[in-house]
Amino acid sequence: MTLLYTSDPERGRIWREIFAAEAPGIGFVTPEEMGHPATIRYLAAWDPSADLLSQLTGLEVLFSVGAGVDQFDMSKLPSHVRLVRMIEPGITEGMVEYVCGAVLTLHRNFIDYRIAQREHRWEAIDLVPAAARRVGVMGLGQLGQAVLKALLPFGFALSAWSRSRHQLEGVSCHAGEAEMSAFLQSCDILICLVPLTGETRGILCRDTLSRLPRGAALINVGRGGHLVEQDLLSLLDEAHLSAAILDVTDPEPLPKGHPFWDHPRIMLTPHIASVTRADTAARALIANIRRHEAGEPMEGEVSRKRGY
Repeated sequence: MTLLYTSDPERGRIWREIFAAEAPGIGFVTPEEMGHPATIRYLAAWDPSADLLSQLTGLEVLFSVGAGVDQFDMSKLPSHVRLVRMIEPGITEGMVEYVCGAVLTLHRNFIDYRIAQREHRWEAIDLVPAAARRVGVMGLGQLGQAVLKALLPFGFALSAWSRSRHQLEGVSCHAGEAEMSAFLQSCDILICLVPLTGETRGILCRDTLSRLPRGAALINVGRGGHLVEQDLLSLLDEAHLSAAILDVTDPEPLPKGHPFWDHPRIMLTPHIASVTRADTAARALIANIRRHEAGEPMEGEVSRKRGY
């Protein structure tokens, strides 16, 4: 069995060493080393070309080298090829760190203090105790659940929303469109962690964000396509929303002159909330190949119907 790797060369160097040391029975090749395409059973890629996919007639599993799969056009993937997103500790740990930091930034009014510093104002803002700050997570996949678990010790009033019903200790869980409004109305800080699909594209729009309490703030660590940019700008300028921390945009990077760059109530980071760590990712992929070989379910397998 052979894995074809088509992503970052430096990460590939680390993966090759780990495969050689820990999984010598799994061949590891790059496109330059591929030989006969029909021998490739596994592909690790971010966005493989249609031409490459057409050559890999023996392909069984396509592994995304990142947590997302919205970059794939599933209609062009052969129906027999299984699609698996990356689940590995580095992605989860990075997301937890980023979101906890972003929540605390908003909770402790750091964006307001940054504005005050630029205006040479020395003014204290009344502190809201964590128990009185309502934090909601939209999306209850592995990352959403990990974020909520990490936020729990701070004492925030936590809630969550997802398409399907969940139960989490210490979290008020909502499900489906019928419970969306109740969820949004209970969020002083809204964190977007839903996957990007046809249904969730543009979910962070005026209709959704205006249902948040006045003065609420947004953290988007999902995808830039979730957000309707002009709706966010309008709600910030109307003071319905107080701030936004955005790790993702559409496009990336934003063009020069985009209003997000200079908006005093928007904090931008360049899609770094969670980054795949080469060593743990390689071992996670090896474990999934072994599960597949043993006929066991693979971690992170994507439902073609749901898109995640």
